[in-house]
Amino acid sequence: MAAASELIVSVSGIRGIVGEGLTAEAATRFAAAYGSTRPGQRVVLSRDSRPSGEMLRHAVLAGLLSTGCRVDDIGIAPTPTCGFAIRYLEAAGGMQITASHNPAPWNGLKMFGPDGAVLSAEEGAAIRERYETGVFPRAHWDGPGTLGVPPPVGTEHLAAIHDTVQVAAVAQKRFRVLLDANAGAGGPLGLQLLTELGCDVVAMGCEPTGRFAHEPEPIPAHLREVAPWVPRHGCTIGFVLDPDADRLALIDENGQCISEEYTLALAVRFRLRQQPGPVVINMSTSRMSEDLARAWDVPCYRAAVGEANVVSQMRSTGAVLGGEGNGGVIDPRIGWVRDPFVGMAFILSLMAEEQKPLSQLVAELPRYAMLKTKFTLPRQRLNAAFTALEARWPSARINRDDGLRLDGNDWWLHVRSSNTEPMVRVIAEAATTAQAEELCREAEAVITATA
Repeated sequence: MAAASELIVSVSGIRGIVGEGLTAEAATRFAAAYGSTRPGQRVVLSRDSRPSGEMLRHAVLAGLLSTGCRVDDIGIAPTPTCGFAIRYLEAAGGMQITASHNPAPWNGLKMFGPDGAVLSAEEGAAIRERYETGVFPRAHWDGPGTLGVPPPVGTEHLAAIHDTVQVAAVAQKRFRVLLDANAGAGGPLGLQLLTELGCDVVAMGCEPTGRFAHEPEPIPAHLREVAPWVPRHGCTIGFVLDPDADRLALIDENGQCISEEYTLALAVRFRLRQQPGPVVINMSTSRMSEDLARAWDVPCYRAAVGEANVVSQMRSTGAVLGGEGNGGVIDPRIGWVRDPFVGMAFILSLMAEEQKPLSQLVAELPRYAMLKTKFTLPRQRLNAAFTALEARWPSARINRDDGLRLDGNDWWLHVRSSNTEPMVRVIAEAATTAQAEELCREAEAVITATA
C-alpha cells in the first residue's frame, strides 16, 4: 500500500489519507487543473458522506471557481447521481469527492466528462500533467466562476430507473427488504427507490453521516454481522452499498452473503430477458455473465479492468448492459457509471417476475469458484513472467489487452500489475475451488521463478 503521507495521483483523480497524503491545498490545485480545461462552463460537484468531505468541498470549490467554472453543487450524493446530473443539467463535466470503498481516513477526487462518464485515460493524463506542472490558466479578477444550487436531481435519477422496470409488478409483491448504506451517500436515495417500488424497508445506516458501522468495502468478509439481520427481520433480500454508492452487495433471505460477482450476473439475466443484446464485462469478472450471454446467443465482450474501459467498450459494441464483478452495474439508458440503484430495481424485478427467492436465482446461475491473490514482483520483470506463464499453459487462449489473461476450456487466469504497489494480482476462476487454488499456486511458482 501507499505510505500514509503519500498522495496517489492517477488518470482518474487523486486519493489519500486526509491531513497526510491528501490536503486542502492538493485538492484545490487538482480541481483548478481540471477546471482549467472547462473555463466558464458548468461543472457539477458532489461528495460522499465522509466527514472530511465538507472541508474538501470548500477546497475544490476554490479551485474550480478560480478557473472561471460555473459550479452546480448537488451536495452529498451517490457517484452515479453525479454522473446522471451532468447529463441532466447539460454540464461540461463534474467532480465527485470520494474515496469509494477505502477506509474512513481516506478521501479523494474523481473526474467526469460531459457525458457523465469517468474521464478516459488520455483525458485524465492531460489533467494530471497540468496538476503536476502547475501550468494552466486562472481567471482574472473579473472572471471568477459562480456557485449555484440546482433543483434536486436524485428524483429524476430514480424516475429514469423506474422507466426501465415494471414498477407495479414489483410493488405488488410487497417485498420486505433490508438496506444497509453504512452511513454512506446512498442511503436516502436507496430508501426512496425501495419505497417507490412498494417495499417494506428495514433501514440500517441510511443517514449519510459518514460514520461507518463496518468496513466500507461491501464484501462478504465485512458483512458477517449485517447478514443475520435479513432473516431476523423476515426480509426477502438484503442490499448493501459502499460509501459513494456505486457498488451493490447482496444477502439472501437465509442470511447468506452473496459474492459481489452475482450482482452483475443477476442484472444481466434480467436485462437480457428485456432486450437481448451485447454485454460488456472486464477481464477479471466471472464467466457467469458470459454464459448467460451465450444462452441468449448474444456477444459478451471483455474490456480492461476499470469503469472507463468497460464504458468505452460498451459504446463501441452497442451493449445493452455492462459492469464489473465488484457489484457494479452499468445501464446506458441511465448513465455511464456503476449504479447500484439499477441493480436493486433489476434484481427485485427478476424476483417478482420469476417468483423465486434470491437463493434460488443464485443457485440457478452457472457455478464457478474464483480465487484472488497477489504476489511481489518488480514491474521490470512483468513481461518475463507473462512469457513464462504462456509457456506453462501453451494451449490456453492468450489476451494481453490488460496484463495477461489465459483461457482454458473450463478455467481462466488473469494476471495484471498493481497501479500502486510492486505487485501482480492473480485471479483464477475454475469449475472447483481446488482447481482455482491449483491455478494460483502454479502461477505463483512461475512468477516467483522469474523474479
